Amino acid sequence: MRRFRRLIFFRAVLLMGALTGLAYLLFRQEYLYAMLLTPFCIWMLTLNFRSQSRAYRELEEFAEAARYRDFTRHFPLSHATAELLPLRSAFNEINNVFKKISSERETQYQYLHQILEIVDTAILSYDTTSHEIVWMNEAFKKLFGIPYLHRFEGLKRKNADLYQKTLQLVPGEQTLLTVNSAGGNIKLLLTASHFQTPEGKYQLVVYQNVNEAIDETEAKAWQKLLSVLTHEIMNSIAPISSLADTLKSRLDGMPNSEELEDIRLGTETIKRRSEGLLKFAGTYRSLNKIERPNIGKVYASDLFENLYQLMEPSLIQKNIELDIILKDTQLQLELDVNLIEQVLINLLLNAMEAVKEISAPYISLSASANEGKPQIKVSDNGKGIPADLLENIFIPFFTTRKTGSGVGLTLSKQIMLLHGGNILVHSEEGHGSVFTLQF
Repeated sequence: MRRFRRLIFFRAVLLMGALTGLAYLLFRQEYLYAMLLTPFCIWMLTLNFRSQSRAYRELEEFAEAARYRDFTRHFPLSHATAELLPLRSAFNEINNVFKKISSERETQYQYLHQILEIVDTAILSYDTTSHEIVWMNEAFKKLFGIPYLHRFEGLKRKNADLYQKTLQLVPGEQTLLTVNSAGGNIKLLLTASHFQTPEGKYQLVVYQNVNEAIDETEAKAWQKLLSVLTHEIMNSIAPISSLADTLKSRLDGMPNSEELEDIRLGTETIKRRSEGLLKFAGTYRSLNKIERPNIGKVYASDLFENLYQLMEPSLIQKNIELDIILKDTQLQLELDVNLIEQVLINLLLNAMEAVKEISAPYISLSASANEGKPQIKVSDNGKGIPADLLENIFIPFFTTRKTGSGVGLTLSKQIMLLHGGNILVHSEEGHGSVFTLQF
């Protein structure tokens, strides 16, 4: 840098001296000497002009590279003139700094990209002005079964329920909603956030699937409640039943009379109702008996074959078609055979009840591997479940059948939770139902 400054200073002094000398000679009318000095002045002016032009050209090239973010450009120093050497050195240093910043930003972007793709939380981001989708991770595609989305309005055609509930979100607040997904109705914790960049305004929406966490919490709460209820009911009813039985035995040994007959009838009624309550409490106590499943590998084909042999007489009697769909005959599942058979029998019985008034009753039982995770589906073309009842079908004591106990689906859900999976339902009134066991 000092050498460059000395060179510039020397040229400036030399040019100034030459021009001063030329002016002096012209003033003294020494034209011969003035003509001899003129080429030197012209050469000095040309030299300075070329030097400034080269510097400007170098600066223009650097500005062009910076505009297109081409920080790979290198300005060679080996053949640079003295006045361009410090300029090129500075340009190379600036390029190296920008190259490092760009590399760090690219690394951060790749890290962020991988993290957003790995996390099991659905994320969607779109431009609030143009409504173009900026980001949609794999978790979103899998959860809602939407492989591609160009504009946010496209979500309305693919999942109108999700579209409407996303529009209603208040930025910065968390909202717990039940939304229709690719696997059925699930509970989601939705969070929206607005942010702005020089390119525009955006909204980021996070869809966190809390279905399993809530189901597990609810299941534990119901287990505790049922344990207390059945314990208290059985402790209270058992002495009443025993006392009624004792009174009935003593009354049987007494001579018949109208008053005693009324007492005997009342005692029998108390005893019968007490036994009914004990049986009722004993039924719900079964919900708390399962603690740990006996997991083993089972071929889906063997599981379905046993189920068909068990259900075949009832299906033939009721003239119901059962279609077993198994594309991969070597598909294996890790489960407790006895418990899962109990779940499937319950679902098949419910399906048979749902299709009993259909002209062409049909039930399908299928198994497949969805992204490496096996699942079993039980579908029917029955009357379906009303939308306002779907939220309650897994709650203990709840049933839509006159003769139902409200235990079957609750027990089925508990068994699936013990397997580390879940049971989902998708149903449309008048079009049938699909129950999915996810492992």
